Formats: sequence, structure tokens, C-alpha cells
Amino acid sequence: MRFRYAALAITLAAMTSPALAQTPKPGGTLNFAVSAEPPNYDCHAQSSFAFIHPVRPHYSTLLKFDGPNYPKVTGDLAESWTVSPDGLTFTFNLRKNVKFHDGSAFTSEDIRATYDRLRNPPEGVRSLRVESYRDITSIETPDAHTVVFKLSKPNASMLSNFASPWDCVYSAAKLKEDPKFPERNILGTGPFTFVEHQAGSHWVGRKFADYFEPGKPYLDEYRAVFMRGAAMVNALSAGQVLAEFRGHSPADRDRLVQALGDRAVVLESPWACSLVVSFNTTKKPFDDARVRRALSLAVDRWAGAEALQKIALVRHVGGVLRPGYELATDEADLVKLPGFSRDIKASREEARRLLKEAGVEKLSFKLTNRNVAMPYTPVGVFLIDQWRQIGLTVEHEQLETRLYMAAQQRGNPTYDAALDFNCDFMDEPNLALMKYVSADRSALNYSGHTDRKLDALYDQQSGELDKGKRKAIVQEFEKHLLEESYVIPTIWWHRIIVLHKELKGWDMTPSHYVGQDLTNVWLDR
Repeated sequence: MRFRYAALAITLAAMTSPALAQTPKPGGTLNFAVSAEPPNYDCHAQSSFAFIHPVRPHYSTLLKFDGPNYPKVTGDLAESWTVSPDGLTFTFNLRKNVKFHDGSAFTSEDIRATYDRLRNPPEGVRSLRVESYRDITSIETPDAHTVVFKLSKPNASMLSNFASPWDCVYSAAKLKEDPKFPERNILGTGPFTFVEHQAGSHWVGRKFADYFEPGKPYLDEYRAVFMRGAAMVNALSAGQVLAEFRGHSPADRDRLVQALGDRAVVLESPWACSLVVSFNTTKKPFDDARVRRALSLAVDRWAGAEALQKIALVRHVGGVLRPGYELATDEADLVKLPGFSRDIKASREEARRLLKEAGVEKLSFKLTNRNVAMPYTPVGVFLIDQWRQIGLTVEHEQLETRLYMAAQQRGNPTYDAALDFNCDFMDEPNLALMKYVSADRSALNYSGHTDRKLDALYDQQSGELDKGKRKAIVQEFEKHLLEESYVIPTIWWHRIIVLHKELKGWDMTPSHYVGQDLTNVWLDR
């Protein structure tokens, strides 16, 4: 599968072009901004950039994505691998002489312990990747540098799953002592060791002298500075930080280009990320599909995308898969689905009818949102205005990341509706659809619904290797989901990055989760 995207560089387009390749210079400290903080230190339990950007440089994964050739997969802790002809056995040959930051040796047992924790977390441990590895039946370690995964059935995305940036490899010995060790401790084999985390201020990592790639990392140190909004833009303009790796609004992009002039590098790409509204189906009246569908019908996504792209980092209208991706529903078919018609007047008339039928014509509720301005605030305001136009009253509650996540993830959620994100490290139905399967199967299901038809369709598409047949199954999944409206897509994101030109070796991709180990990054000073 090839992720088709266009990258636009307004100034230095060829940052990583082989024709203009430069010899990396070792040394220096990279300061970059992160607009939120991680709630804890456990990769396996996270889904936010607030974790990936400061924490990922401490860890290695089995495989990873090749940034300049994304979504090509390359080795990280694995030197090489083979896949059996029937697609049921994956054998990895691991690097030798790899060390954890405490000096202990890395072996195949660490891979087995990590993936056992991902697919079957012990009591009290949270893993958001259980569904990704449901097809694994056994993990064998014939020797210290070989690991063999055996599957129950073919899985179209399994090799890419092994490149997930969330699958930080942990020490088997530490996990045996305490399965929750990674929540409050950093111990990896990655390019940078942990120095400190000062809550509300910064996170620091330092070059690991025994990193397994000779001569890398190039940086002596990195400092992730927690800041957002005007303070972050001002710091970028002044050179106090050299990058913010998530994405900027069009207005902030223009302001930075004006301030930095020829010192700015601007990159743009479609983004494998969308904002979705989750309804708490365990709470009335959101247990009624008519109410949920009415709220979806009231939203004019087409006009919203046109207006919001001028002020926020959203741009594209699509369903459950990114528009433009080869398995996504084409616009001609998308407009036939609930909530995507271009006839907003007719859609809102139907929404009012459904609410009246359900007995909640004057519904009032709270929209729980994240206090990260881009794109949560403008899209939240937009949605509330859309619902107001069918007579509803909605309170806008914006919470910092830890409380925002907790409000949706706790065992007995009390929220009414939440503006959530559905982002991952690549275009892949097995990842994108995981949020929508039943709550007893997916830790990413915050709406609390159970729908065995969606579960069956998910399993069916997961093992289908014929793209045409797989697309048809995915479209059936999408149609049923949008009719039930447990979770509704709003508008897909558009990624805009502004870097100082002295920052080299960082590759733009359509995912803000990929390429953040900083192994190849260097400073041209």
C-alpha cells in the first residue's frame, strides 16, 4: 500500500533530498515545543502526540517507518525478517549487542514480554493495542536473537503493526518485577536517555552513548518545552524553539513565515487524522440511535470545511477513512450516507423530525472537548453552532489533556458527547476502524456501544487481501456505523509544519506520530 500525499515546501523544499544531502554535524541541543503533556509514561496506554513527542526518543520498536520513503517499513530492533507464504508466521532476526539504558542486554525475551503485554495486558495495565494483535496465537523465542510470531489467520496490516510507534519495547525483567513499571519510569534502548520531566515546563533527553546505531544520535540533547498558542508561536519566531512537530493553523504559518523569512521551512500534507464526536450510548437520550443520527444530520461538513480551513488545521470532508486514500469512500457515494448530504436544509428537517419522534426536541447537553486550541476549539464552536440551528442548547466544556482523556476512558463515563480524535500512524482500516468496534473488544471505544455486526465486518475486512473486496466490506461497515451514529466523523485534518532551516534530518509524513525518535535529526550551525 502506498500513502499518496503531496508535500509542499514553501522555502527549502529539499530538506532530505539526496541531491542536496549534507554530512550531519554532531552536537547541540534541539529545543522544540509540545502543546500538551503526557498523562503518564506508558507507551502502550497512550494515543496522543503529547506522549509521542517528548517520550518516543527514549524507546526502540521492533520495526519502524522509513521517513523519506513512508510508508515503507524498515528494521529497528529487527535486522531482518521473513513472512511465511501463508502469511501466518513472522520470523524476526534481532540486532545483537543492544543495551537498555541501565546497561542490561536486550534479547528476544524483551520482545515477547512487550507483545504479551500489548495483546493481553495484566490486571491494572492498560493497552490500547489489544485488537491490533488479536490474531497472534503464540510468540516463540528459539534463541536470544530470534522471535517468531504465529497468527490464527492472515492479517493485511500485521507487518505495519509491528512498526507502530506506540509499541515501545520494554525490559522483560522490569515487567516481571512490576507490570506497571513503565507508567512512571523510563527505560528503553532508544537513542536518548531520560534526564528529567518538570511538569508544566519541559522534558529533557540526553544522547545514549551505547546506542546501537554507530555515530547516532547526532544531537547531544533535546528539550521538549510545554507551551501552546501565542507563547509557542512567539518562541518559534524568536528562535527559542526550532519546531513544533504536530501542526500549525494557516494563520500561525503565515505569521511565522513573515517573522522568519528565509530561515523558515514550511511543509504541508494531508493528515491521517480526523475529529469525531463520540456519544455516550450508556446515557439517555444518547442510547437512542434517532437522537445520535439527528445530531450528525445537523452538521454541514462541506460548508464547515470550507470555512474552518481558513482558521484551523482541518480541511477535508470524509468518512471513516481519510479522503483520497485508496480504500476510502468516493465523494459520489459519501454524499448518500447520513450526515454527508450537500442538501443541509433537508438533512436538518430530518434531524428535527427524529428529535421530535424521540421526544427531545429541545435537548440540552454538554460537549466535552480538549483545551488544545488547534483544531479542537474552532471545531467545537462550529459543532455547537450547527446544533443550535436545530434548536439545541449545548455547553462547551474544555479540559486539559489528562482530564479530557479520563472523562472518556473511565469505566463508567458520565459525559454526554465528546469531541475526540481518531488518528494513527498510517492509513489502514485495521487501525482506523478499531475505535468503532464493540467496547468489550476495543479500548479506543469511548461511546460504550456494542454492535456485533460491526465486529463481524471488522474481522472480515481485516483478513481480506484483495483490495477491491476489502473496500466493499469497509464501505458496508461505514454505512452501518453512520446509520447508528455511535461515533460520527466531522472534518479531516491538514498538516502544516514550520521549521527553522538549521534543523535537519526530520522527515514530513502524514502522521504526527511517525519519525519522532529524533535519531537522524541534527543542527546545521
